[in-house]
Amino acid sequence: MKKVISALLLAGSLGFVSDAKASEITSRITDSVQLSVEGAALQSTRIGSSYSVNGSNIGVTTLGGLGAGSATAAPSINAGAYTIGTDEQAFSFSESSIVGDTPVTSQGTISNNGRFDSPNLYGISITNVGGSAGTLAGSLSNTGVPSVTAGGPGTTATAQRTIELSVFK
Repeated sequence: MKKVISALLLAGSLGFVSDAKASEITSRITDSVQLSVEGAALQSTRIGSSYSVNGSNIGVTTLGGLGAGSATAAPSINAGAYTIGTDEQAFSFSESSIVGDTPVTSQGTISNNGRFDSPNLYGISITNVGGSAGTLAGSLSNTGVPSVTAGGPGTTATAQRTIELSVFK
């Protein structure tokens, strides 16, 4: 009987030891540095050619308009010849034209400093100059917080230290 009680006490105490193994402590330190330099970008939209004429009490000798363009040249504007229809009468006249962009089949190259050497720009253009790394730098330290050094224009530097401590029971 004593052996059975001893065995039960031993099994019960092992259960307590098992619970002690379930407790856990986790400590995690994560350091990171992220450095980036913006690249050069160019967005350019061609403007098309247009011509319009409008009026009242106007005679047309030669109607103006667009001349023929080609794959490498924008259309030309041909001037019109107009006269007042009835002398000493009220008249209105409006003529407008837009000469469109010349088509371009290739874009300029990007130089070593992250800029377009000679970009081909159309009528509506947005140009972003590439960043310059300059003195951009970052470092990790096993004894402290990561550090970053500012760079030139168009750069970002981010340093982060995360410390986590978890205790489970």
